[in-house]
Amino acid sequence: MKILITGVAGFIGMHVAKRLLERGGTIFGVDSLTDYYDTGLKQSRLTELRPYQEFTFKKCDVGNFQSISDAFQAEKFDCVVHLAAQAGVRFSIKNPHAYIDANIQGFMNVLECCRHMSIGHLVYASSSSVYGENAKVPFNESHNVDHPVSLYAATKKANELMAHTYSHLFGLPTTGLRFFTVYGPWGRPDMAPTIFAKAIMENQKIDVFNDGNMIRDFTYIDDIVEGVISVLEKPATRRLDFDPYVPDPASSSAPYRIFNIGNGNPTPLMAFIKALEHSLDKKAKMNMLPMQPGDVPTTSADIAAIDEWVGFQPTVGIKEGVYKFAEWYLNYYHRNKYVKIK
Repeated sequence: MKILITGVAGFIGMHVAKRLLERGGTIFGVDSLTDYYDTGLKQSRLTELRPYQEFTFKKCDVGNFQSISDAFQAEKFDCVVHLAAQAGVRFSIKNPHAYIDANIQGFMNVLECCRHMSIGHLVYASSSSVYGENAKVPFNESHNVDHPVSLYAATKKANELMAHTYSHLFGLPTTGLRFFTVYGPWGRPDMAPTIFAKAIMENQKIDVFNDGNMIRDFTYIDDIVEGVISVLEKPATRRLDFDPYVPDPASSSAPYRIFNIGNGNPTPLMAFIKALEHSLDKKAKMNMLPMQPGDVPTTSADIAAIDEWVGFQPTVGIKEGVYKFAEWYLNYYHRNKYVKIK
């Protein structure tokens, strides 16, 4: 089976590609290698993949239809894992056009290519951010998500709607995964774990928003990868019992599914920081700040649906996950021998 992974030099993309390659898959990866964050980290991730004979990389912007269409035409993929996107909630406030170009136009291009090349299954990244102002936790796929609080979240909600349209009109099986605060080795430098670790190691203060009264469904990368691959191997199907009078937002009479993919056991931000301090063997200096625009105080995933669909059950807890992240962080950025937890 030949699989296209867009955003293959990204955090989740690299890990998914590596796991599939280890299992004997054939991966064609594309990435535009934008400078939203350090391109050196992206190149280092690709270095992890290049030794595999069944891995091919092409620099490609999914926002450029001709470029991504050429890849589809030449390679004849069986299925697609679409992870390429402009990420970041706060960045979307300052640079909105980047999100329209990558997340809307780019997704449109991928959908069109999947349609015309009769792709067997499209799995794509949505986000827990779509829950927006919804305060009912844990977040369930049946909840209303019509009140996003960032443009990033709005583009991800738009992706879900666009996917349903293509599933309905053209029978394209699509599965959207609402990722919840993914962390671990090779994580993005603009995410809290790396920002916090860098500040702690450099004796700088870390900005802690909402005075630390934040809860996140931190999900370790290995668990995310297992979920993505399990879903990829079970294409979305039509709900024969779908009721159009009481429509389920997460399924359809078309081959369309939406799943939360999180830890299912949310952690207070201060507990996460404490685990990081313990793993780095160093105390954090904190700058307590109010809530930032576009943020939400709590994310919590109801993962019953994805568990029922593919038996998804996370296995990595916060202490273990933060330890593994800290070990990688020190080895990658500081080249120090990691000090084990006492």
